[in-house]
Amino acid sequence: MPSLHGELRAQLDSLATEAFRPELADVDRLSTLEIARLMNGEDASVPAAVAEQLPAIARAIDAAAARMARGGRLVYAGAGTAGRLGVLDASECPPTFNTDPSEVVGLLAGGPAAMVQAVEGAEDSRELAAADLDALKLSEDDTVVGVSASGRTPYAVGAVEHARRLGALTVGLSCNAGSALGAAAEHSVEVVTGPELITGSTRLKAGTAQKLVLNMISTVTMIRLGKTYGNLMVDVRASNDKLRARSRRIVALATGAPDDRIEAALELTGGEVKNAILVILADVGAPQAAELLSRADGRLRAALAAGGAPGAGPAADRGHGASECA
Repeated sequence: MPSLHGELRAQLDSLATEAFRPELADVDRLSTLEIARLMNGEDASVPAAVAEQLPAIARAIDAAAARMARGGRLVYAGAGTAGRLGVLDASECPPTFNTDPSEVVGLLAGGPAAMVQAVEGAEDSRELAAADLDALKLSEDDTVVGVSASGRTPYAVGAVEHARRLGALTVGLSCNAGSALGAAAEHSVEVVTGPELITGSTRLKAGTAQKLVLNMISTVTMIRLGKTYGNLMVDVRASNDKLRARSRRIVALATGAPDDRIEAALELTGGEVKNAILVILADVGAPQAAELLSRADGRLRAALAAGGAPGAGPAADRGHGASECA
């Protein structure tokens, strides 16, 4: 299909992420240290590119958090590196924020097998994206973030277009200005990272930029939903020895209580960090702690205030960097 390939080549030729850099044509003749320095210098430019998009990122997060507060889900959709980064970010939310796996979902063109091996043709299918979203029974309270370095990947664009038709909130995350993905979404985030060290290898600067933005989307959304107390992961799911130790450290940082009191509180609350903090600071039993949290929609700071914890609220930061956002 020469005409199709010619059209696609023309599209790629127009993208900053695909541009050829003649000054790097001899990069393979440099020493390993010189190449490493070049790559490090390239990577250093990424945070500045992300910074230019912070207002757009913040608007998208506030809109997504509002829908998630109503019971909606956060869904990432992408192909190749972009899709894998979405799956990675989604998979980290349950252990970090104690979310259900269905609350933050990563859709990868070609399915789970595509995490480790390319699935030919999957990224070119808008229909596949629509089918993947339909399998989730998408609702108006959901948010779909299409992720694509080029901003033209049919799977990502198709996911955003289909989600928007169904009334879901849509965000387009790409690394080229004026992208088709950005045009299709309600919220466009275009982090322009420029040409790559290896021509067209968007797992490099573009991939780094996408990871930084996905970190922001999930983390700040969870802060907005009360999944932290200040900068403490009070919703952490203690599923291994390291996380169980972290749970105890978090309760200690939040309360200043001695170890025996912390152990007793965690035992009473089945290891739930928020509940244990309430038991200690509000001096209540486990059932009352659970009730206070339920009434406060899981927001620890509000539950502490309702429980009459001495000095509860922004003034009682206890030295751990708490803020009013939890």
